[in-house]
Amino acid sequence: MAVRRCLLLALLVLPTTLAAQRTQKPALHGRHWVAITGKPLGAEAGAMMFQKGGNAVDATCAMLAAVTTMWDVLSWGGETQALIYNPRTKKVIAINALGVAPTGATAEFYHSKGMRFPPEYGPLSAITPGTPGGLMVMLAEYGKLSLREVLEPAIRMADGYPIEEETANSIERNKGWLKQWRYSRAVMLPHAGEAREAPEAGEIFRQPELAATLRKLVEAEQDALRRGKNRHDAIMAAYDRFYRGDIAQEFVRGLQEEGGLITLGDLASWRVKIEEPLMTTYRGIDVYKLPQWSQGPAMLQALNILEGFDLKAMGYNSTRYIHTLYQTMNLAFADRDFYYGDPAFPPDEPMRGLLSKEYARERAKLINPDHNDTDIKPGDPYPFQGGTNPYLPLLRQWSPRPVTTSENDAGNAAALAAFDEAFRRGTTSIEAADTSGWVVSVTPSGGWIPAVLAGHTGIGVSQRGQQFVTDSTDNPFNVIAPGKRPRVTLTPSLAMKDGKPFLAFAVQGGDTQDQNLLQCFLNVVEFGMNVQQAVEAAN
Repeated sequence: MAVRRCLLLALLVLPTTLAAQRTQKPALHGRHWVAITGKPLGAEAGAMMFQKGGNAVDATCAMLAAVTTMWDVLSWGGETQALIYNPRTKKVIAINALGVAPTGATAEFYHSKGMRFPPEYGPLSAITPGTPGGLMVMLAEYGKLSLREVLEPAIRMADGYPIEEETANSIERNKGWLKQWRYSRAVMLPHAGEAREAPEAGEIFRQPELAATLRKLVEAEQDALRRGKNRHDAIMAAYDRFYRGDIAQEFVRGLQEEGGLITLGDLASWRVKIEEPLMTTYRGIDVYKLPQWSQGPAMLQALNILEGFDLKAMGYNSTRYIHTLYQTMNLAFADRDFYYGDPAFPPDEPMRGLLSKEYARERAKLINPDHNDTDIKPGDPYPFQGGTNPYLPLLRQWSPRPVTTSENDAGNAAALAAFDEAFRRGTTSIEAADTSGWVVSVTPSGGWIPAVLAGHTGIGVSQRGQQFVTDSTDNPFNVIAPGKRPRVTLTPSLAMKDGKPFLAFAVQGGDTQDQNLLQCFLNVVEFGMNVQQAVEAAN
C-alpha cells in the first residue's frame, strides 16, 4: 500500500478514538509472510517469490525489480537503501547501494558553468547506478532464489504492461525535458508529434531495451551456473556484467553522448556497502536508521529530544503536540542540513555528539511552547563527544538553503501544487517479512521521470547529484567530489522491542519522510494505534 501525507501543510485535529475508528482499510495479518509496496503488480511479484519458497529478501528483490520497471517514481538507475533484520545473527544491517559522483564532478566544474548547485535534472546531475548492485548483493548474501526467478516478473513487465494513469501523465507533463534526450524520448514518447506524446493510461508500455538488459543479467547468472559456480558467485557474475561488462560499456557510451560524466572506471570501482546502522532507544524500543549519508539520523535525533516530553499528556494532534513536533524536526533538520554527509570522505561527521541524549536535552531547551522560532540553526554537538567545533564561524553565518518552489511568489494554492508534484515524483517503499524471522525495510529511489536513459540499456539514470552542495558554507560535509555519495532523504526504518522485530516502516516524500515516519511511530508507541490506524491518521 502507498501512504502519502503532507505534514504541516494541512492539519486535521481528531480525538484519538475517532482517528482510530475511521480507517479506510482494515489492518492485515499474515501467518507466513507479508509483501508490501506502492503498486499491486509490485506486491504480486513479491508474493510470487514466497510461493516459490523464497524468503523476505527474495520477495523484496522481486518487488524492487518490478517497481523500478514500472517507473513507480524511480527506475533501474536509481539507488536502493535497506535495513534488514537477520534472524540468524539477530542483528539489523544496513545496505548502502547509493551511487557516487562521477569523475570530473567537482565543485569547480559546476562553478565554471555558473551553477551554485548541481542541476535538478539531466546528465550533469547523474551519479552511478546503485539499484542493480543493491538488488544483486542483497539477493546473493541473504536470499534463497536465483536471479532468474527474481527478475522474471520484471522482465515480463518490461516486455509490456498496462501503464498506470499517474505514470503516463507524469511522462506527458515532463515531455519537454524528455525530448532533449534521444534515448528517453524514443522509449517514453511513443506518440511523438501528436497532441499527447506520452502513452495513454492503460496502454501497453513496452521497454524492449530494458528487457534485453535484464535478460543479459539472467544470462550471466545462468552461464556461471553452467560453469560450476555456486549460487552466490553466479549472481555476482551478473553484477560484474552490469558494472564491468557490455552493459557498463553501453551505459557509459549513451550517457556520455548526452553530456554525462560517468566513466567505465566509475562503474567498475563502485561497491555496495553492508554497514552497521545507527540506533537510538525511545521508551525501551530500539529504533534503527541508515547512517549519516541519509537523513535517517534526524528522526533518531528527534526521538531523543521528544523523549523528554510527555507527549501523551499533550493529546493526539493537539496544538501543543504539533507545535512540539514541528520545533523538534526543525532542530533535527538544521543539524541534518549542516552536519550530514558521506562518512567515507573527510571531515568526520560528529554523529556521536548528535545522537547523544545529553545533546538532545540541550537542544530541547530551545523549544518554546508559546512561540515558533523561524530562525533555528544547527547546534554544536562537538562538546558532547569530547571535541571542539571547527566550524563555529560557518555556523554563525549559516542559513537554510532557499526555497525553490513557487511558494515564494504564487501563494498557498500554487505552493501546495508544487509540493504535491515534488512529493510524488520520487521514491517508493518496500516492506517484507516472513515466518523464519527475516524483516526488510527499503526506500528505493532515483532515476524518476524525467530521466535520461543511458544509451540502449533502457536504464534511467539517477539525478541524486542534485543533493550535493558546491560551497562548504552550505554544508562542509556534503560538498560534491568524485567517488562521494550525496546526502539523501531516503530513510527506511526498523524498530525492535524486547529483542524482537516490532515495526518496519518507510514512506516516500523527500524531506517529509522522517516527519511522517516520526508521527507514525509515535501514533503506535504513544497513542496505542495499530499500524493501519497509524498510517491513516492525520499526520
